[in-house]
Amino acid sequence: MQIKAWIKRTLIYTLILAFGFSLGLAGQVSANSYLNQSFMPAPEYPKNESGETYGSALKATSPANEPDLIQAIGEDGTVGYVRNSDLIDKQPKTPEEALKMNTETCEKEITLYASDGKTVIGNFKITKGIVVER
Repeated sequence: MQIKAWIKRTLIYTLILAFGFSLGLAGQVSANSYLNQSFMPAPEYPKNESGETYGSALKATSPANEPDLIQAIGEDGTVGYVRNSDLIDKQPKTPEEALKMNTETCEKEITLYASDGKTVIGNFKITKGIVVER
């Protein structure tokens, strides 16, 4: 009689554990699919004659859907566009190289274009690092 009761309890505990495990796994899968959703649709940017998209990067929901030509203000206050590819800098290969790059001061001038992506209308300056004025 004791063996039957023991088997019954073991079976009940096993079923409860299996149910709990299944419920936890289902919750995990549901949470992962929920978190991977973007709550905002990717923006639709206008295209120029060359098929390049242009507009403000502020509308982008991720770096992957930024426009080809990103709106920028040039050194002289002119509003234009810089190439997305011109903004991407060399990536470090090691942590040491990353630290060194972070401490370096550099300025980089990028061409500022009209929305056609061809007409040069000015320059856009990027400054990184610590600038100390004396």
